[in-house]
Amino acid sequence: MQPYQSLDDALNDVLRLSQGMTFKNAMAGLSLGGGKCVIVADPNDPAKPELLRAFAHHVQHFSGRFWTAIDVGVGPADADILAENCDYIFANASRYEAGFNPSAYTALGGFVSIKAAAEHQWGSPDLHGRTVAVQGLGAAGSRLAAHLHDVGAKLVVADINQEAVNAAVAQWNATAVDPHTIHAQDVDIFAPCALGAIVNDVTLPQITASVICGLANNQLAEPHHGAALRSAGITYVPDYVANGGGITAAGSVIYSEPSDAEIRGRIDAIGETVSAVLRQADRSDRPSAEVADNMARAKVASAAASNDR
Repeated sequence: MQPYQSLDDALNDVLRLSQGMTFKNAMAGLSLGGGKCVIVADPNDPAKPELLRAFAHHVQHFSGRFWTAIDVGVGPADADILAENCDYIFANASRYEAGFNPSAYTALGGFVSIKAAAEHQWGSPDLHGRTVAVQGLGAAGSRLAAHLHDVGAKLVVADINQEAVNAAVAQWNATAVDPHTIHAQDVDIFAPCALGAIVNDVTLPQITASVICGLANNQLAEPHHGAALRSAGITYVPDYVANGGGITAAGSVIYSEPSDAEIRGRIDAIGETVSAVLRQADRSDRPSAEVADNMARAKVASAAASNDR
């Protein structure tokens, strides 16, 4: 939910997000498709609960063909509102212990992915002493930053929420920078955890990090930016692979009842997927984004063929 400037912007975003979700679920090995929705509204609007209830009414009419959960502007408490009169909601607050946000699983998947990318780039997953620029300190981004700090990484952070930035500086001795320049910092790893299209014609020449791996959706503004990153010698972990931890954990409740240990085991496996994508990209001298897209499409085609049989 966000106040898109036009319906065309909203439509473009939802189509990109739905493709990303399809590929994300495929690469995570989930028995799910990839529908997505956006709500054109300010998430701080006092009328938000009424908007959510109206939306939930439409979701209910799909009779389980479409499930929905949390994302930018819609948190676990909002999902509880959606679930008041809708049977097809997951990642709502009431499913978890008080105070737990399921975005913690997204952050864990991102952390696993960064370690796998570091091993690919430098021969070791050890992040101690590595400098990481974290763009966006929301529920998932801040938890990712905490994981990185715990293993000795040095943090450079930016967010439009000054309170979140102040907390990062106080808790993790992070260096705060302007949100408009976070991508251009002299760091080892750039972790985009805000909105999409951060890698674009303007920002790409300014990126000096050796690795890009974060939790934001649709980080590449255009497909050709994946090739440009490879030409620049930058290791890029496709976003829908790196941020698959959340859907791996929360989405699994649609068709199973996994334990927390089983969920964490599945999230650990994301690191193996990251490594497989990056190795194949090197072997074939192709952009990692293209390699991951092809892997995901093959998984979707295989599932479709199996269903046809």
